[in-house]
Amino acid sequence: MLFEALGFSNVETFIASGNVIFDSKASAKALEKSIEHCLAEALGYQVTTFIRSTKELAAVARYKPFAAEPEDDETILYIGFLANHPGDEAKQKLLSFITEVDDFHLSGREVYWLRRKKMGESEFSGARLEKTFGMQATFRNSTTVRKIALKYP
Repeated sequence: MLFEALGFSNVETFIASGNVIFDSKASAKALEKSIEHCLAEALGYQVTTFIRSTKELAAVARYKPFAAEPEDDETILYIGFLANHPGDEAKQKLLSFITEVDDFHLSGREVYWLRRKKMGESEFSGARLEKTFGMQATFRNSTTVRKIALKYP
């Protein structure tokens, strides 16, 4: 496996979600660059990576950005992971996208997106967020994030 070849230990993927869990003593930024370089060589295209420690991921999973958790099958909370903190202008632009279908909250390098209807009824997307912030992001369902945080305390 590519991550083992990079010298990481305890390498494991999680439910085919694009998440790889591993142990390393290197800094997150150094890891991101190293992994991105190796993935580009192996796959032939650029793959942006987003590193979070187990402690950071646990905090993200515990965070409650909205007063009430989703209670129906159509309402889903997504968590968008960013490499850097977005600027104030980007934050304000994101908040301008709030509608009765979509609500947003920003905390650190994570964007919390509460979508209250089916995906096709929302005018928002990960691509729109990337354009707004001028940086790449990756979204995960909050259920997936919580399962990872519970499995890797």
